[in-house]
Formats: sequence, C-alpha cells, structure tokens
Amino acid sequence: MGHNHSHNHHNHGTKNIALAFFLNLGFCIVELIGGILTNSIAILSDSLHDFGDSIALGLAWIFQKKSEQKPNNRYTYGYKRFSLLSAIINSIILVAGSGFVLYESIKRIIEPADTNAQGMFLLAILGVVVNGFAILRLRKGDSVNERVVSLHLMEDVLGWVAVLIGSIVMIFVDVPVLDPILSVAIACYILYNVYRNLKTIFHVILQRKPDEIDEEKIKESLLHIPDVTDIHDLHIWTLDSEYNVLTVHLVLKDKQSLENQQKKRSQAHAILKEMGIQHATIEIEYQGEECEWCENSI
Repeated sequence: MGHNHSHNHHNHGTKNIALAFFLNLGFCIVELIGGILTNSIAILSDSLHDFGDSIALGLAWIFQKKSEQKPNNRYTYGYKRFSLLSAIINSIILVAGSGFVLYESIKRIIEPADTNAQGMFLLAILGVVVNGFAILRLRKGDSVNERVVSLHLMEDVLGWVAVLIGSIVMIFVDVPVLDPILSVAIACYILYNVYRNLKTIFHVILQRKPDEIDEEKIKESLLHIPDVTDIHDLHIWTLDSEYNVLTVHLVLKDKQSLENQQKKRSQAHAILKEMGIQHATIEIEYQGEECEWCENSI
C-alpha cells in the first residue's frame, strides 16, 4: 500500500511539472512579443528570466520521471533522489534569475523608463492567470522538486502582480519607479524561500531524521511489543523527503521460534507504517547477545 501511494504521488508530480513546463514555455513567447509591443524592460527581462525557468522546468520534468524508475542492482533504493538533484539545479537557476531581476530593477530605479501601462496591465492579468493555475496544481504535490518548481511559478505570479499594481498606478499617475521597487521586494522574498528549500534538500542528502517522524514515540511503541526488552541501532532517514527509511535492532527477552520472531517483526512493521515509515529493516536479537554493529549506534 505504502509503495503504491508513493508511486502515485510521483506520477502525479510528473504530470504537474509537465503541465507547468508547457504553460511556462508557451507564455514566454507571448511575453517576449508583449514586452516588445509595450516597450516594457520589466516584461522583456522577465521573458528572459522565464526562458531560464522553462529550462529549469524541463530539467525538473526529466528528473522527476527518472525518479520513478524501479530499483536495480546499481541503484538498490531506486532513483528517488534524482528529483533532489533537479531541485538543487532549479534552486541555483532561481538564485541566478533573482540576481538578474535585482540587477535590472536597481538599474530601472536609477533610470526609470516610459512604458505602455495599458498593455502591461493586460499582459499582467494573463500572467497571473496562467502561472496561478499552474501553482494551484503544483501546491498539491509533496516532493521537494514540486515545491521548488512551485516556487519558480510563485516568483512569476508575484512578478506579474507587481506589474499589475504598477501598471494600474501608472495608468493614473506617472510613477515608473514603482515597478522596479516591487520587483526588488519579490526577488528578496524568492531568495528567502530558496534558502528554506535548500536547507530541506541538504537535510535529506546528509541523512538527517525527517522532522515529522517522532523518534521517541517510535521507541516507546516498539518497546510495547510483548517480549521486547530493548531497542538499539535505530537509524531513520528519508530518500526524497517523502519516502522514509528505518533500520532497528529489537532485543527479545528469551529465545523465540522463527514463527514468533516473524510475528514480532510484523507487529513492528505495522507500528512503523502507521508512523510514516515506508521501508523498515528489523533485526532480532536476544538479551545478553553481543551486537557487532552497536559501536556505531547511538
């Protein structure tokens, strides 16, 4: 059950990212033409930034598909972490894109340029609708990859909201400096979110225990299994922020038949599944036995 659930999540994630890719690429072309027609440096620089986004989304789509491949003798846990690789590349592209937006915005604060406010207004509405639709799809996703892709689109939506507000104000008042000031605020917001996502990615790569897994509760529940007197060599990590893995040694009071050992394992597996562990390896030991792995355990 856990495996199918995870596989469906990944499959759903791939479709969402594919949709975001095609929407973004199509809109880039519209944006490029619109930027030339309205003489808006904001829109033209955003179209260039969006082409970078399209490359990032294409990579995210390829890596997300790759992450769905089944385990083999070279990648025994499967390819789930390939989606993390994509999230890292996307985060780097987001940082570069935000840096570019900051550079262009500061230039426009120093030297404001005249633009076609009505044209910007119409393009901004289209931008908010297209990117907003893609975000609604991706926000349902669970993977770090989908979250980073969602951040790309959130950056675009916020950028278009800024253009929308700026264009409405500029229709009535001549304040061209407003658009780049809003762009600077949005770029800073995006950089903050990139930092948060990278933190999550590095926690996964460095095999930190997932925050949502309660280690103390797991220990307590396993010790409630009849005849289990101790547990040790407990390790918990996650492959991709969705698929959680655990290994543990259960110490039994006295020697048990193979059938009873299997019962204890089954009880432990049921408890761990309830607590968000998708893959568990459980070793049985007996009181007084020396554990050859224990010097490395916590």
